[in-house]
Amino acid sequence: MTTTAITNIGSLVTNDPAQGDGTPLGLIANATVVIENETIAWVGPADKAPATDTAFDAEGRAAIPGFVDSHSHLVFAGDRTAEFNARMSGHSYSAGGIRTTVAATRAASDAALEANLVRHLHEARRQGTTTFETKSGYGLTVQDEARALRIAAAHTEEVTYLGAHIVSPDYADDPAGYVDLVTGEMLEACAPYARWVDVFCEKGAFDGDQARAILTAGAAAGLIPRVHANQLSHGPGVQLAVELEAASADHCTHLTDADVDALAQAAGTTVATLLPGAEFSTRAQWPDARRLLDAGVTVALSTDCNPGSSYTSSMPFCIALAVRDMGMTPDEALWSATAGGARALRRADIGVLTPGARADLALLDAPSHVHLAYRPGVPLVSAVWQKGLKTA
Repeated sequence: MTTTAITNIGSLVTNDPAQGDGTPLGLIANATVVIENETIAWVGPADKAPATDTAFDAEGRAAIPGFVDSHSHLVFAGDRTAEFNARMSGHSYSAGGIRTTVAATRAASDAALEANLVRHLHEARRQGTTTFETKSGYGLTVQDEARALRIAAAHTEEVTYLGAHIVSPDYADDPAGYVDLVTGEMLEACAPYARWVDVFCEKGAFDGDQARAILTAGAAAGLIPRVHANQLSHGPGVQLAVELEAASADHCTHLTDADVDALAQAAGTTVATLLPGAEFSTRAQWPDARRLLDAGVTVALSTDCNPGSSYTSSMPFCIALAVRDMGMTPDEALWSATAGGARALRRADIGVLTPGARADLALLDAPSHVHLAYRPGVPLVSAVWQKGLKTA
């Protein structure tokens, strides 16, 4: 077995309160991390570090767990620059724009879809993302949804079946027939490639009864629910996510007090995943992270990277937005972008830097993680390890 020490870390975020300063981030100053193969073998003060085979000098930089992006839509083709330009000129966002990407994705080859996916993964990794979830949802036929998931599954274990992104244009006059397809033949073809099932529960997409039927069918096929909930308006999505013990309710922009209470009561089961890139790109109302955190809700931050409403792969950018416009502290935002994302994926081996965890971490060209919000837009990630290998 080969062991490597990352030495001379100025400030190490472990996300383990038992480590270091005892805060939720478990900060250790003047730290060393020891990697053995794909896992973390040891973390602690540099003067107590064990001997290793090799070493990497962090030169006083801060080290953080690799970002866990628990919500993205990366299997797609085409470009929606014109839509973005129009929206920035005063037009409001609606779910209908998804149909543009559906047409382009259906027309694309498998090779083109995979190349685009890989390009975005490399882009995200350079910015410190070491785990990502991604969804189907731009095919909306049995064949196109299944191939999207097959392509995604070759690159991540966190794959989500989102045949219920919108009602397929082919079923515009028969939404009930499309729900039957999503819960029947399409689900059967897609389930072998996926871990999760998702639904866009929103006006213009799927109502509460349709969403419940889709998630229930997915769960019966062995998939774990997650929900696009309460993004564009108040609706039943959050309550449905809690009722069905979904791993996450994503967006959570328009919430009643009852919604917040439900998420707080379900904090150990259902994570509220906030996606500030969508609000930035649509000039929509920001989610109130402070309200959720103060109520005791478990919060994650993710990019929602997609070609229409949030075309960013940058978790540091989302952290900066969350701190500036959503009421989060820099510590809370970093935790939500790492450990919070891991909770949303029901993973204990990522989002933390403790012995036994997967060796996913990023070095920042800065003395503290606070610089992620303090210096927005600056490419601070200087090195990345994924499964113990230095990849960037």
